Amino acid sequence: MLELALFYLAAGISLVSTILAVTRVNATHALIYLIISLLASAIIFYLVGAPFAAVLEVVIYAGAIMVLFVFVIMMLNLSPAGEAIEHRWLQPRMWIIPALFCTLLLAEITYMLSRGDNLLMGHMVGPKAVGLELFGPYVLAVEIASMLLLAGLVGAFHLGRRYLTELREETS
Repeated sequence: MLELALFYLAAGISLVSTILAVTRVNATHALIYLIISLLASAIIFYLVGAPFAAVLEVVIYAGAIMVLFVFVIMMLNLSPAGEAIEHRWLQPRMWIIPALFCTLLLAEITYMLSRGDNLLMGHMVGPKAVGLELFGPYVLAVEIASMLLLAGLVGAFHLGRRYLTELREETS
């Protein structure tokens, strides 16, 4: 029964965080909520018996792709006005909900790892099965996703470069 409660807690945090990520005006706040949602999804994967998928979720999505998004946001906010806004974001009231969600997820994962077994019934998904699926019938989808990420990175670079050029022209 406790396992089911942990599942619903992670699912609820994921759902609320995703809604908050979509509804935030500020890109940095949306990014923080998106990271929390991805971490909660990783916990759900672990609970249903897919620890490898959970690790992939954390390393690839919550790690690498979110770092890319952070760099894009950093590239686009390089003005003194952007720095003033960042100082306002560092107020404690802006971090209460994300900190609460992260604390709940940390307590949940600490409990799960201390038990040492899979909490919900399911079958294990190993790295070989994931690789066969990704590079078998879904190889086109994986390649398209990688091309979209590359296009996003190139677009962010050009947007940031254009923004810096306009900023230099204004200050001259």
